[in-house]
Amino acid sequence: MKKPRVLIVEDESSIAELIAVNLRHNGFEPIWSEDGVSAQREIDAFLPDLILLDWMLPGQSGLQLARQWRKDPRTKSVPILMLTARGDEPDKVAGLDAGADDYITKPFSTQEMLARIRAVLRRRAPEAVAERVEIGELVLDTATHRVTWQGAPLKVGPTEFKLLGYLMQHAERVHSRAQLLDKVWGDHVYIEERTVDVHVKRLRESLGAAAPMVETVRGAGYRLTAQATV
Repeated sequence: MKKPRVLIVEDESSIAELIAVNLRHNGFEPIWSEDGVSAQREIDAFLPDLILLDWMLPGQSGLQLARQWRKDPRTKSVPILMLTARGDEPDKVAGLDAGADDYITKPFSTQEMLARIRAVLRRRAPEAVAERVEIGELVLDTATHRVTWQGAPLKVGPTEFKLLGYLMQHAERVHSRAQLLDKVWGDHVYIEERTVDVHVKRLRESLGAAAPMVETVRGAGYRLTAQATV
């Protein structure tokens, strides 16, 4: 069985070596880069299964690299786990907004890191979505990976696409943040529920005039409804 390849982008060699040793002992194949330039060289040579990306790097920051890799069709679906010494809420949200799938705040335990890596990799195979789902004038097509509203195409990010697909398949039902993490992302034991709010906000921005169809149900979660006045 092929070992999952993890690219570690970290300028502190002692931290990178510690991560690499633990990954190797737990069935992963680690590759280390100390900055964005060498990381891009590794990616060009062989696409990793996951990127562990430090926030503070020489040259381009982790945030800039995350944005860059999310825009590139080749790397846009590679999970990115940000390593950060910044525990502040705005910084965490900035990381998620840049396209990171999750983040780990330093110092972290080996077990937490491994659990988050496994959770993020599991989320690459989320619940299957029907090929085409229509709710009112909103249409999602998984075969072509397109979303249209009143016939016009909408630009929706990969995570928001999965989230919308799940909500549309289970329209009119209220889903808690924990349920959405479990069903859309695949495992929510180590993931903060705040992550869902960030992706719902981005989904609404992508939907434009159809945004009211994604309703916040106070104290309960979110629901997609055809009943909204749009």
